[in-house]
Amino acid sequence: MAIQQAMGLAVLLMCLQSGALSQSAEATRASSTSAGAGSAAGLSIVRETDPERPFSVVGPRGALLGQQDGRFEAWLFPWKIFSNLRISARMQDYAVPIDVNAHAAEIEVHPDETTIVYSHANFTIRQIMLAPKNGDPGVLVLYQIDAIRPMTLTFSFDPIMEHMWPAASDDHTSPEWVADGSGSGFYILHLNFPDHAAGLAMPGAEQGILPPYQERAAAWPLQFVLHYDPKRDRGRAFPLLITIAESAQAAAKPALAAKLADLKAAVASTIEQNRDYYRQLLDSSARLESPDDHLDAAFQWAIVAMDQLRVKTTPDLQQQALTAGFIGSGDAARPGFGWFFGRDALWSLYAIDSYGGFAIAREELDFLASHQSVEGKIMHERSQTAGLVDWAALPYQFASADATPLFLMASNDYLSVSGDAAFISHLWPNLERAWQFETSHDSDGDGIYDNSQGTGWVESWVPRMPHQEIYLAALDQQASTAMARLARATQHADVASQAEARAQRLAPVIEKEYYLPAQKNYAFSHNADGSTDETATIFPSVAWWDGTFALSNSDPMFRRWASSEFSTDWGTRILSDRTSFYDPISYHQGTVWPLYTGWVSLAEYRAGHPLAGYLHLMQNANLTWAQDLGDVTELLSGEYFQMLGRSTAHQLWSSAMVISPILRGMFGLEWNAATQTLTVDPHLPAEWPGASLHHIPLAMAFADLKMERRGAVLVVRCTSGCPGVHIGSHAAGASLRSDELDIPLPAVEAGLQEPLPLFGSMTQQMKVLDEERTAHSLKLSLAAPGGSRESMDVRVNAVRGNVSVSGGDLAMGGSDLGTLSIQFPPGDGYVEKEVTLTWK
Repeated sequence: MAIQQAMGLAVLLMCLQSGALSQSAEATRASSTSAGAGSAAGLSIVRETDPERPFSVVGPRGALLGQQDGRFEAWLFPWKIFSNLRISARMQDYAVPIDVNAHAAEIEVHPDETTIVYSHANFTIRQIMLAPKNGDPGVLVLYQIDAIRPMTLTFSFDPIMEHMWPAASDDHTSPEWVADGSGSGFYILHLNFPDHAAGLAMPGAEQGILPPYQERAAAWPLQFVLHYDPKRDRGRAFPLLITIAESAQAAAKPALAAKLADLKAAVASTIEQNRDYYRQLLDSSARLESPDDHLDAAFQWAIVAMDQLRVKTTPDLQQQALTAGFIGSGDAARPGFGWFFGRDALWSLYAIDSYGGFAIAREELDFLASHQSVEGKIMHERSQTAGLVDWAALPYQFASADATPLFLMASNDYLSVSGDAAFISHLWPNLERAWQFETSHDSDGDGIYDNSQGTGWVESWVPRMPHQEIYLAALDQQASTAMARLARATQHADVASQAEARAQRLAPVIEKEYYLPAQKNYAFSHNADGSTDETATIFPSVAWWDGTFALSNSDPMFRRWASSEFSTDWGTRILSDRTSFYDPISYHQGTVWPLYTGWVSLAEYRAGHPLAGYLHLMQNANLTWAQDLGDVTELLSGEYFQMLGRSTAHQLWSSAMVISPILRGMFGLEWNAATQTLTVDPHLPAEWPGASLHHIPLAMAFADLKMERRGAVLVVRCTSGCPGVHIGSHAAGASLRSDELDIPLPAVEAGLQEPLPLFGSMTQQMKVLDEERTAHSLKLSLAAPGGSRESMDVRVNAVRGNVSVSGGDLAMGGSDLGTLSIQFPPGDGYVEKEVTLTWK
């Protein structure tokens, strides 16, 4: 720990309660040995700051969104309160004014708080930021200061008081300083109408610039001016308090003063409550314990990142729903995708179900049901200020067609994992209306739900918008299977039979309309006149999402997805880089989305391509540390490893695509709560001796699974929560004996590790195009830059004698693990090579 980090949560709480604290050796030791210095379950990321990278601190009632130089904007939903908070300092007997933000040195991210550490030879300042899960206050900032000599700190910010887009806002706010008689006070940010105002206070600070009415109009920042004396103030924490008033009575000066005083009195308890919330969240959620600590942490960060995006719906604040993601809004009034999105949430519920977030899933499905159209369509998006405008007159709420089938699919997934048939019965009228909408909107008569009721996926396309995307067709087929299961669980046998018949009918129609024999690929879309758009994309991968459907002629397509044609070293592109309109920085024509990488990874695992699936899984997991620390970004360039400037850095479904490929892909988990059956089909990396899964949900219980290699067998045992849980596997030759499930392992396994490249890099890592097995051989189809030398891990499980290699060199160590070296022939760009391992 750096010395400034030693002033951790334990010490901070003490100083808040006592008002001062000497930095004794005992206090320093106590704080540095506390669990994560205040972090939840010890989960933390500590890095040197990168001023160009964002951070986000988001909770149910507010957000602090900024850059790692410490500047930030503050939101109390749905209001943007201020922007561009920055700090300057003047030291006693030190003539040079100091831009404190230029000295941002370290960022510490914990689930419950984020801290920017400013380091100067004369001082250390810690800017500790929280978004309390109890919702009050919406956001909280504390400043811990230590300095050699007295100094004056000026905290400047631009007052905004603007509604989140698209609600109308006043022309500008009129700030007022309210003195408290002690030299300090607070600001009120007034609007022309008296029923809304914000209150801001920094106890102990004076006002700064506040031009009088008669001064010429100009834009000035507001300022808190704090005089710090180390003899008097060392060890104190100075809170920045922010509150919002939503009525004329609450906006009165006495009411705002009282509210700010209450917030100040509750600072210590707010910090403790936030810490306890995230500890409980992680303690009550699924957890991965593997030889890869990095992957284990990415799994937990994904849970935290998604949970942080639950925002209280306005105006009643009685419900929370999932927003799509956040990044600073700059000079606009929309902080990234800080709205409620239907399909974003529904794709993410699979991960939430997987880690056991049943209450979140129920609340989200209820929220979407409450905004369902009369005809049955599920919403696409809803602003936090939708209730303040004529939202129905705007084109956003039902802009997409895919949320409706996804609603059925996600509801069935919730039922499969939780077994909560009572909730599905409660939701049945909404499910039935969604089903009727989906099955009655087929404009060309081929029996498949199409884009006539909104976009399937793409919102722009060359040369024209699609009529029916394979993406939407594959969802329709899986939604039909889901509806059959939902109907049977709620005793609607007639609907179940209709849905089953529809699912069976759609599968061959999709093959007929979309498969392109000459290209050995599946078309992007099918037109009303029977023609197809033959653009090669990753969208067919969604056919494997629910595990109930698959495309029949897919191997050549998987080979292409794994190649550099689609796969960068940081994820999969939306389409082939050989497409005439490929554009690596276009939203829909060439970028890399972690969402797509997750779709492809899960499909690869389910279709028998685990090496490519693992590479894609790890690309998403590693992005946890790439931008907004702890979160996974929305989209990246298709050509260079770099996020797009407008990429939403804290993106819901991107974090979800860390969890789903791990649990449903690598470990092959399938749930059947009705029969209390948990199916496992693990594909552990070759270098792993085993792994454990903790707190895996099944119905209303939770089970722990331990997996370990024993020679040629992977042994799976339920070690906790086992009574009533049945473990099974689809793996060939799997057998259950006593309390252990034995899954035969391949005689020889291969694996590889590829970290994210340096920013600005182009794709150059080795790709695993295909893997073919027989009883005595493993053939790997590989691709890498011409002339490069690459290596892979090899594990030998059950072989008599030596393993022979064609196309590479194998060096075995003193154990069952070895290294396979491959020299690729010279050539421009990527060249392919086959390596075959054979044994007796």
